[in-house]
Amino acid sequence: MCGRFTITVSYEELVHHLKDYYEIDDVSLFDVPRYNVAPGQNIISVLNDGKKNRVGMLKWGFVPPYAKDEKIGFSMINAKAETIFEKQAFKDSILTKRCVVLADSFYEWKKEDNRKTPMRILLKDQKVFPIAGLWTTYKKEDGTKLHTVTLLTTSPNDLMKSIHDRMPVILNKANEKIWLNPTIKNETILQSVLKPYPSEFMMAYPVSSLVNNSKNELPDCIIEVSTENKQDLFN
Repeated sequence: MCGRFTITVSYEELVHHLKDYYEIDDVSLFDVPRYNVAPGQNIISVLNDGKKNRVGMLKWGFVPPYAKDEKIGFSMINAKAETIFEKQAFKDSILTKRCVVLADSFYEWKKEDNRKTPMRILLKDQKVFPIAGLWTTYKKEDGTKLHTVTLLTTSPNDLMKSIHDRMPVILNKANEKIWLNPTIKNETILQSVLKPYPSEFMMAYPVSSLVNNSKNELPDCIIEVSTENKQDLFN
């Protein structure tokens, strides 16, 4: 699964990225940098409305339109790419509400003996990357609308196999264009872009147990830590 991630760029860097990669000029004041983004929070998402790309904040945790309680979102922070077309909850979104969520790394916990070591996984160029997502709109009892999103996961690449059995679907530029194109509804084409990102372009390193608590939103969360000394320093 993917349960935590970062987007550590400055606001100015984010503005430039949105303009250069998505031709988006109208940018809100986003809260960046973020060092420990968690489910239930609003996350930076890009979608295409059929004419142009748009950026906004979606709540992390998919709440289907038919849900009786919006709390279901906490159990739907991820969706398996392999079965996305089979699930009733995503039937509409996979065809009409695809998006990408912007990040520059994600955390996963590697099991070692009797403990779990938090790892930060990122691209070697350390740039912002898009994670494939699906969004939807849930209407609350009071009539207000809640826009939510889930992140797609896939099988691990060679780098991730030693850390976890799933990883987020990171899209390259060509696949991102396909994913964001609302006119594409062919299952075969869409499934073809939902694959593990090549491990040769990625890296991982251990970080402190600070990231275990989502309330810890500090630059220290992304600092590499010696596995020998980590437990003594942060426990």
